[in-house]
Amino acid sequence: MKLKKPKFWDYKKPNIFAYLLLPLTFFVILIGFFYKKEKIKSEKIKTLCVGNIYLGGTGKTPISIKLNEILKKLNFKTSFIKKKYSDQIDEQKILALNGNLFCKKNRIDALNEAINHNTDIAIFDDGLQDKKLIYDISFVCFNIKSWIGNGLCIPSGPLRESLNSLKKYDAVFLNGNEENVIEIENIIRNIKPNIEIFKSYYSPLNIEEIDLNQNYLVFSGIGNPKTFIETLKKNNFKIAKSINFPDHYEYTNKDITKIKDLAKKLKAKIITTEKDYNRLSKLDSEGIIYLSIELKIINENQLVNFLKKKL
Repeated sequence: MKLKKPKFWDYKKPNIFAYLLLPLTFFVILIGFFYKKEKIKSEKIKTLCVGNIYLGGTGKTPISIKLNEILKKLNFKTSFIKKKYSDQIDEQKILALNGNLFCKKNRIDALNEAINHNTDIAIFDDGLQDKKLIYDISFVCFNIKSWIGNGLCIPSGPLRESLNSLKKYDAVFLNGNEENVIEIENIIRNIKPNIEIFKSYYSPLNIEEIDLNQNYLVFSGIGNPKTFIETLKKNNFKIAKSINFPDHYEYTNKDITKIKDLAKKLKAKIITTEKDYNRLSKLDSEGIIYLSIELKIINENQLVNFLKKKL
């Protein structure tokens, strides 16, 4: 059973529930401190990891795809690496459509397959906290809207590790809809002055195929549904209603029937994300469209120069 993340995780300040959970948070941190393994760094292949310290919904997969596109233009042979989770088939499908994907229960096994296929650079979609691997470049993704939530670690807050952990990473992506990020940049640079910061925004790819004169019922099961709604509004969609499900939610026929019945009552069309659409059966997807998006890097030239320097 999939659960939505607690709302108090994304409050600007911790509330009573967050403080009550602090003993568990300290226990989780303590386990992580003592659970250390010798890490492996591959000498046969360059590795990039696109991860997060905020739990879910930070744009890792679109950034991985964008990096793949840039590296291919630089004449590198690339492959995606993703740990195999049964509830993340949607992301696996999208990655496979955009390049070579090696997906195993163990990331090292997937990496070895990429090496055997003469890959120059392996792009890890997720895996920043993997205790077994050292990466040549590590990127941390943030969603501007969520940022770090209440700033506390799991289960008191949404962070896998504290914000100070940025000291050990190479670069940050701030993903959103062109919001002002000066305050966030200042916080990051106070932690690590020389860290690279790249900014991006969500750009629709198939908007010309969509009728913007219609009203839309929006549904999604992603980490940050607010950003999807903001993207729709920014592109002049008329939203009659929005329904949010837990991240990586597995839709049943009953769920989709309810959504379609509600859309009829609202006299609205139905739209969702590409990730959610990929979780629907062929029958359930009838009458539903999705917005395909890519992340545009605002300072892409800076990113290209950074990759050339590091690789």
